[in-house]
Amino acid sequence: MHGTRLLAATGLAGLAIATGAASAATMHPTFGAKLSGMGEHGTVNFTSHSTEGKLCWTFDLMTHGITAASIRDASGMVVAKLGPAYSAKSCAMVPKTELAMIESMPGTYTVWVDTKAHMGELRGTLLAGMVHVSGM
Repeated sequence: MHGTRLLAATGLAGLAIATGAASAATMHPTFGAKLSGMGEHGTVNFTSHSTEGKLCWTFDLMTHGITAASIRDASGMVVAKLGPAYSAKSCAMVPKTELAMIESMPGTYTVWVDTKAHMGELRGTLLAGMVHVSGM
């Protein structure tokens, strides 16, 4: 009886470790997006520090009059506001649960860049890994 309990406990511990490893393997601490709209284009790359609840970014845009940027879900709701006002390079605190969701399924989120003229003038779907200007 004791051997059966030990075997079951060992099996459960192994399953927990395997599940944790699988979850970590699907997390993407770096992601980016190619942005376009209204004849403009650019990129943004993110680095997530999910244990701290911090998201850092670098935009490469030539667009003028940018007022704000955010990450939004499929229904257009803001999931992460990228600072109180637009900054080409910065970091912001984002709830850890939101960062975990973005890291696990980046392709279900969109970056919106607002300008004085249009909300969401530039948009792009998040991709796992960094994006580059070439190939736009």
